[in-house]
Amino acid sequence: MEVEEKNRFVEFVKKYGIFVIVGIIIFAVALTFTLIAALHKAVPTGTTRLDFRSPMNNATIIKDFSNKELQKNETLNQWEAHLYVDFVSDDASVNSILDGTVLKIDQPYLEGTTVTIQHANGFVSVYSSLSENVLVKEGDVVSAGQKIAEIDNSAAGELSMGAHLHFALKLNNSFVDPNDYLDLQVK
Repeated sequence: MEVEEKNRFVEFVKKYGIFVIVGIIIFAVALTFTLIAALHKAVPTGTTRLDFRSPMNNATIIKDFSNKELQKNETLNQWEAHLYVDFVSDDASVNSILDGTVLKIDQPYLEGTTVTIQHANGFVSVYSSLSENVLVKEGDVVSAGQKIAEIDNSAAGELSMGAHLHFALKLNNSFVDPNDYLDLQVK
């Protein structure tokens, strides 16, 4: 009886063994790729070195970035997330934080005159509450530190703050905290 069971097993292995082995190999390869993908959720940043500059010289932060803790908007008399950093300075010049290309110049009511610049590696900088006398136009290539405009109080949503820069930084179309990329220690 034992010999007969052994023979059936040997016949099974001879007949279907290759399918079992191939199935196990396919399962192992799929599992390996799944585990590698799960462990490596890195965001590609490219190979371009980014040398971030401050958007204003000798600036003071009057309202910092906050996407979790609500901040009071005195002009609108409401609590809100503040996905921007607001700057003031005796020098009204606003400068590009990186080399890039001017994507858009517009005047949304709450943000005022706004310049949006596309940079390398998925970064976009947004400069709002500017004077109408913007020094660049859409499509212009700008250098890091290049003056693009001056501050004003054109942002209707923050009139109580006076002339200031309302600055945002995006990475892959999502707002990020500029403090993580720029040296903004003078607050």
